[in-house]
Amino acid sequence: METEHEIHVGDARDTSLPDDSIDLVVTSPPYPMIEMWDDLFADANPEIETALSAGDGDTAFELMHDELDAVWAELVRVLKPGGIAVINVGDATRKVDGTFQSFPNHAHVLRDLRERGLKSLPDILWRKPSNRLTKFMGSGMLPPNAYAALEHEYLLVFRNGDTREFEPGVDHRYESSYFWEERNEWFSDLWTDVRGEEQLLDHGDLRERSAAFPFELPYRLISMFSVYGDTVLDPFWGTGTTSLAAMVAGRNSVGYELEPDFVELFAERAETTPELSRSVISRRLDDHRAFVGDHGGDLKYDATYYDFAVKTAQERDIRLYAVSDVERDETGFFVTHEPYSE
Repeated sequence: METEHEIHVGDARDTSLPDDSIDLVVTSPPYPMIEMWDDLFADANPEIETALSAGDGDTAFELMHDELDAVWAELVRVLKPGGIAVINVGDATRKVDGTFQSFPNHAHVLRDLRERGLKSLPDILWRKPSNRLTKFMGSGMLPPNAYAALEHEYLLVFRNGDTREFEPGVDHRYESSYFWEERNEWFSDLWTDVRGEEQLLDHGDLRERSAAFPFELPYRLISMFSVYGDTVLDPFWGTGTTSLAAMVAGRNSVGYELEPDFVELFAERAETTPELSRSVISRRLDDHRAFVGDHGGDLKYDATYYDFAVKTAQERDIRLYAVSDVERDETGFFVTHEPYSE
C-alpha cells in the first residue's frame, strides 16, 4: 500500500483542491482571543488590532472568527458527501478593558459550520491539565470571584450530509476496523488518557509558535472516521501532526501552512515514521492481547491475520500496516506501507 502526503505553503482560504475531494478533515485552528495568535489575526485584518487596542474584545472576537469562517467555507467545498470534519478548538480566557471573561470559541465554530450546512455530531472533550501556578485565577481562597481552571478542549465533529456509503464487503473498510475495546474508549465523549509523548518536538521555538496537539488525537480520529486510502485534510497544518498520524494510519493527507519553516521541520519528523508506526501498532496489539487475556475464552471469533481472538465478527479482518519507506519530492512525501509482522 502506498500513500501520498501533499504540503502546500499557502493560505487555506483559497486552496487548489477539487470539489468533493476530501474524506476527512482533522485540524486545530488558531484560537481567537488567545494572545499568541493576535498578530496572525491582525495581519489578516488590521481592524482586529484596532479593536484589541480599544479594549473592544467582543468586536475582536467576531472579526477573528470571520477570518476562520473563510477557511470553513473552503472546507465545506472540498469535503465529500458523507465526509467527516473534526475541529479541535479551545475556549479563551482573557482580561479585556479591565474585565476578565471567557470567549466561547467552540460555540462560535459550531454555529459557523452548522450555518454552512454541515451536520453536528456528538463532540468530545479532552482534558489537557496544566501545571502552571497561575492556572487558578481570581481571588484565591475567597468567594465569589475566583474562576475554574480551563483544562479541556473540544473536538467538534461534523458530517457533510448523510452517512457515507460503501459497497458491501469492501475489503479495506474491514481491514480498517478498530478493536471492540478501542471503540469503547475512543467513542466516549470524554478523553482523559490521551498519550502525548509521540508528538514532542526538538525545535522549541517552532513548537511554541505551533501549539501542536498530541499525536494521539489525530491518530485516533483518523482511525475512527476514515478507512485505508482515504485523504485527510488539515488546513491549519502547523508542524504536521495530522499528516504524521495519516502516514502512520495508512491514509493520504493534504496540509496547508503559512510558515515554510514548519515544512522543513516536518521532513525530520517524517523520517521517524517507520519506527513510530511499528511502535504504535505494537502498542495497539499488546493492549488487545491484554484485553484477550482478561477475558479468557469468552471471545468466540478468531482474527484472520493475527494469532488472537476478537470480540465481534466485524473485527476479524482487522489488519495493521507499518511504514516501510518514506520518499520526498517537491510536492510532498510518498510512503510505502507493508502488513505488520511481529
